[in-house]
Amino acid sequence: MLYDKEGPGSFPLPRGEGIPRSHIYVFGKDAYAIMFGQKILEYWDDILRDLGELVAIPSVAKPQPGPHPFGDDAARAIDKAMELAKKYDLKAKNVDYYAMHIELGEGEENAVVMDHLDVVPEGEGWLSDPYTMVIHDGKAWGRGVSDNKGPAVVALHCLRALRDAGVVGKRKLRVVLGSAEEIGMEDMGHYFAKEQHPTMGFTPDGGYGLCHCEKGHINFVVKGEVGEKIVSLTAGTVPNAVPYKAEADVLCDDAEFAQLTAAAESSDGDFVLTRTETGAHILANGKAAHAAGPQNGVNAAAHLVRLLVSVWGEKCGKLLCFSDEKIGFTYDGSLLGVAQSDEPSGPLTFNLGLFSAANGTGSFTVDIRYPALSKGSEISAKIEEQAKAAGLEYTLVSDSEPLYLPKDGPLVRLLSGAYEDVTGEKCEIFAMGGGTYARQMFGKGVAFGAGFPNENSNAHNCNESLDLENYKLHAQICCEAMYRMFTAD
Repeated sequence: MLYDKEGPGSFPLPRGEGIPRSHIYVFGKDAYAIMFGQKILEYWDDILRDLGELVAIPSVAKPQPGPHPFGDDAARAIDKAMELAKKYDLKAKNVDYYAMHIELGEGEENAVVMDHLDVVPEGEGWLSDPYTMVIHDGKAWGRGVSDNKGPAVVALHCLRALRDAGVVGKRKLRVVLGSAEEIGMEDMGHYFAKEQHPTMGFTPDGGYGLCHCEKGHINFVVKGEVGEKIVSLTAGTVPNAVPYKAEADVLCDDAEFAQLTAAAESSDGDFVLTRTETGAHILANGKAAHAAGPQNGVNAAAHLVRLLVSVWGEKCGKLLCFSDEKIGFTYDGSLLGVAQSDEPSGPLTFNLGLFSAANGTGSFTVDIRYPALSKGSEISAKIEEQAKAAGLEYTLVSDSEPLYLPKDGPLVRLLSGAYEDVTGEKCEIFAMGGGTYARQMFGKGVAFGAGFPNENSNAHNCNESLDLENYKLHAQICCEAMYRMFTAD
């Protein structure tokens, strides 16, 4: 028996299912579940130290040829995770720097927890060095602390806790750590081409309670002509974030500069105009947000395009005019006729994530999250038809199908039971637009944690943070969930 306690544990037994009998303590007429997840708190100091070491690596995925497919910094993060596994005497494997896993136990089945070590670019506006973890005001601050290095470090130490407690599982339990989640998840295609597919699993890369449904995910690029007035235009860092800044250099005379200035002052945008020798430099300021919730941001690219088109109209060229007419400030695809919604997952979201132009041509990239019961091919075809009719080139970059698991399925019951028994609160089952590694689990996994409704981590924005009390709670939930996946019949 794993537990030797005097008196009952802290948490009344169960709403959840699948708790082994050795996991229950009976005291008088009351039964209690003794939570294995509490054991993770014994490793708290190690968790924070290891997280700081991982945050110090600026592991923005940047595809390149050679042995480091997503760049040297992404490879350094894999190396650091391998180093930590070795330090704690855990079995680990590096799969060609696409991903790695840390493993406990044996068996034909394979339960997995999937996290990623890559991060989005740091951006601007930080109050501290984004790659030096700072603990202040009850929070850890730094790029990746919440998305997704914090949960990754906890999962590693959960394996350590299970091993140290001598828990014997019914299957293998792996923590899989990828290096390109933020740029399309190509890492997992390579990893699972070489490694065992999961029997069950979760990724702590969303929010609590439990996400049983992820929207489909389309990325597309539109290319075309840009007017001669536009010398250059740049906006955005990644497709899956609302551009917080956009800049353009334009050719204009004094009268046109005055016109630009008047248009900027009368608009809803935040602009800084600077007169140059041949024209003007325009800076548009916006607000970053995740592409799954573009309504929470302010799209600097859309505001800059609207300013230019309002002054020069068709002289801006086909690409900018199409963007302004068919996207504008919308975030639901309504101007392209693809707005839609369903009961399991809610409405389609539409994010103009990247824009660039130079030498008379340019392109923009859009990130769409579409409802679980919709067809990505139909949405893409409708947009392609309109782009081509406007004389533009359309390229579908990716279409990741939705994820949908029944709310009453065994995995959902197991994980929600862990949440409810640790927290004493009901586990809400929900859908989301964010794309996680859950959709890489071949229909066998979900997103479960690690964020809580009462916190704003600023993931994908400056000053990313991690509430440490919530982090401790997540650690206990994660450890309990991993225990149950490892030992469940």
